[in-house]
Amino acid sequence: MSTFTAELVGTMILILFGGGVVAGAVLNKSKGFGGGWIVITFAWGLGVAMAAYAVGGISGAHLNPALTIALATIGNFPWADVPAYIAAQMIGAFLGATLVYFMYLPHWQATADADVKLAPFSTMPAIKHPLSNLLSEMVGTFILVLGILALGTNTITDGLNPFLVGMLIIVIGMALGGPTGYAINPARDLGPRIAHFILPIAGKGDSGWSYAWVPVVGPIIGGTFGALFFQQIFEGKNSIAFWIVAVIVIAIFIGAQLTVKNVQVED
Repeated sequence: MSTFTAELVGTMILILFGGGVVAGAVLNKSKGFGGGWIVITFAWGLGVAMAAYAVGGISGAHLNPALTIALATIGNFPWADVPAYIAAQMIGAFLGATLVYFMYLPHWQATADADVKLAPFSTMPAIKHPLSNLLSEMVGTFILVLGILALGTNTITDGLNPFLVGMLIIVIGMALGGPTGYAINPARDLGPRIAHFILPIAGKGDSGWSYAWVPVVGPIIGGTFGALFFQQIFEGKNSIAFWIVAVIVIAIFIGAQLTVKNVQVED
């Protein structure tokens, strides 16, 4: 199996489990209906672990453009391979979401709420405030990439690392996922959003395109800063890129604080 195929299959597995548990928890008449946030976060984490076990030995199981770009930024992955990895991840995410659609085929018609039908595919914020939402995705992906790199510095029993990454996903979801649904992965959100747009889902609404840039841009900034932070603080390698991205991150934090008073919160 090539690295391209591995990233495609791994991301497909990730979305099949992740999107599948959301569908099972929110679509009417599902046996898992009402499963809730704990069920969703655990399944996402275990889904990531399973995908990593499946293809980690072939491609390194990035399964996430933000991680691929972050690793390339600090020299741990060749930039020449980045486009192919991202293309594979996007295709895999689209295919995984399509499988979720067919898995729950009768349940789309049984569910009236169009927003609920989008949830198994892509994230939407609990309170819409673009800079705060961007910040949430940045912080979640920052700690994801930093955590993955930090795990790599430890002596871990062979085969345990993917499971620990899955546990990291679970704690990120539980602690940091409330504001936006923690996409923390551009392919995980954009690939299924495209599937939602294309597939003939009964009674579907808008695919949320006005928000779609947030779970793409936020994870890329946050993941890149996580990798640069690891290199700067943990490894002691000074980098101009670290300071440039740090300024961008601080500006977004300040912008979110200055504009949050304008948020309209619906009951």
